[in-house]
Amino acid sequence: MGTTTISRPQPTHQADTSLAQGVPRWLGVTWAAFAVAAFLTLEWADLTTWGWAVPIAAALLVAVTAPAARAVDWFRSRADGRDLAVIVGLYVGVVALLRLAFVVFGTDNLLGLFFSYAGALLLGVAGPVIYTVWVRGRSLRTLGIGLHNLRSTVALGGILALVQFAMTLWRIELPAPVDWVPLLVMSFMVGLFEAVFFRGFIQSRLQASFGTVVGVLGAAGLYGAYHVGYGMGGDEILFLFGLGVVYAIAFRLVDNILVLWPLLTPLGAFFNNVQAGDIELPWASIAGFADILVVMAAVIWIAIRHERRHVQHLRSDVTRGG
Repeated sequence: MGTTTISRPQPTHQADTSLAQGVPRWLGVTWAAFAVAAFLTLEWADLTTWGWAVPIAAALLVAVTAPAARAVDWFRSRADGRDLAVIVGLYVGVVALLRLAFVVFGTDNLLGLFFSYAGALLLGVAGPVIYTVWVRGRSLRTLGIGLHNLRSTVALGGILALVQFAMTLWRIELPAPVDWVPLLVMSFMVGLFEAVFFRGFIQSRLQASFGTVVGVLGAAGLYGAYHVGYGMGGDEILFLFGLGVVYAIAFRLVDNILVLWPLLTPLGAFFNNVQAGDIELPWASIAGFADILVVMAAVIWIAIRHERRHVQHLRSDVTRGG
């Protein structure tokens, strides 16, 4: 008869250790400066050129800093077959549902579009949470969910969001509320999905199997490519690959999705949608987006409660055994 090993989950509230495990402070400052500089160059760079220049610049910086930062798991080879299979399955499911929503249904079938879109986003959050907590017995912290490394997370996320805000929303005049409030709510919803799915799950699992470099580039590449589900073309996907590299670096520095959400990624998406002006949403859409956010939050909250109960049971077992 086989045995099942359940790893002890770590509490959601952790002591602040400043940076992610294995990241020296000097290296964290270096890469944080790189992320800020990457955003600043968006001011004048061609977006397609920026999309391939950022990964190349990041690779050069790895070559320079890696010899002096041996504690960082730049590369490794400990492939977890189950993790990789679930990544592929969930990714294909998410992209297929998005493709169904925006390419097959489109605005000609709003009900089909909404349910397919909602299904893609919920699959991208609930799937990783259920797999991580209930199937593999891991902590939510391995998805970047929690209050660990909080000071560095808030500081880095605040700096990046401030730079982005100064370059984008600060310079535009918002239209009437009916034209932007639904877009803002949608951006918060999509931002949470992307933070959990691409950074917390895909990046963390790829890093656990293959190291930081593969984790960052792999998550960024899949992030860019998933936009094919929205019907985007090659130039846009290349730019989003570069943007994904910056997001992945920020996440790697603190291993906490709060560095990206609720400020950085939602505000960036909100600006792009407002500037494009090609998405018109009624007030009623806010209720649908809010419902999806509530379901996402509920799944995470149930997982937190499950994790806490499991920790209490382990402590009780230790006490009785002692």
